[in-house]
Amino acid sequence: MAKFKIATPAGASFTTAGGGYEYEMEPLEGIDAEIVEGPTDEDGFIKFARDADVIYGKGIRFTRKIVESLPQQCRAIVLGSVGVDSVDVAAATARGMPVTNCPDTFIEEVADHAMMLLLAGHRRTIEQDRMVREGRWREGRPALLQIPRIMGQTLGLISFGHVARAVAKRARPFGLRIIAYDPYIEELVMVEHGVLPATLEEVLSQSDFVSMHAPATPEAEGMLMEKHFRLMKKTAVFINTGRGPTVQEAALIKALQEGWIAHAGLDVLEIEPPGNNNPILSMANVTLSAHTASASARFDPARKRHVGRELALVLSGRWPMSCVNPAVLLNSQLRRWQPVSMERGPNS
Repeated sequence: MAKFKIATPAGASFTTAGGGYEYEMEPLEGIDAEIVEGPTDEDGFIKFARDADVIYGKGIRFTRKIVESLPQQCRAIVLGSVGVDSVDVAAATARGMPVTNCPDTFIEEVADHAMMLLLAGHRRTIEQDRMVREGRWREGRPALLQIPRIMGQTLGLISFGHVARAVAKRARPFGLRIIAYDPYIEELVMVEHGVLPATLEEVLSQSDFVSMHAPATPEAEGMLMEKHFRLMKKTAVFINTGRGPTVQEAALIKALQEGWIAHAGLDVLEIEPPGNNNPILSMANVTLSAHTASASARFDPARKRHVGRELALVLSGRWPMSCVNPAVLLNSQLRRWQPVSMERGPNS
């Protein structure tokens, strides 16, 4: 039996039960640790993880009940995703337990996908494809004659994290004017990226394309509602490659049905996968993908190796690279850690 037990739900999220953890184990070479799969139900996992040294979190929601039941020896919850909405971070922080994510592993892929949805929505790619397949060849050009060229239009970004910055970099060569709203980012940071700071109302009312990048935090849940979609241009295209719950989907559906906005490109939905009765599935003015923006050939290797590096750090008694917990709330626990350097803080 290995010295350290890394507990993880079986067959959850991006893996299959017993599918192997070769990539995760690469950085763990020389550390007597084993990744052990357990139940995916709450009570079953609590019982299974009672002797865990670290949690490899994927697939299930790590509720306050699960977090508070973890043994004192458990050092961290390590996630293989950018989002941390699957963990009650406040509960983990309260007991001094770091939660880590993969903050920069999929940035380029998601930015590419956002630009794909923007361009597909602007040029009505799905509708154009359908016209050709249905023998309506002559309808294609008249439909696009109603749409202005992309050069000179405005792209508005809601949140200005890594993905939004990468989207701005891709959008600039198309001749788009770019504005952004993010109350947590200094305006000078936006200016350095060639982006003009704006209020949320300005982003919504001025933009021809609105791209949503807010993370799934309690503060951002349901952030965009009916009053916000009413501010947007009737010709606007709305893109969301962030998290579905940041948008009140009923309000978005109403906006699309009643013509408050022209089109939506969505990689994420409020409930995934959507039920067959979701009106979005039958809307001609919506381009959809199945929460696949981050997917590419490098997805699993990059994500899993990052997880392995974090596991190796915490099991070696060092501070993880991508801790999302606020440092001020962890100060009382820092004595049990030996950070590699003062520069690698909990928000690095």
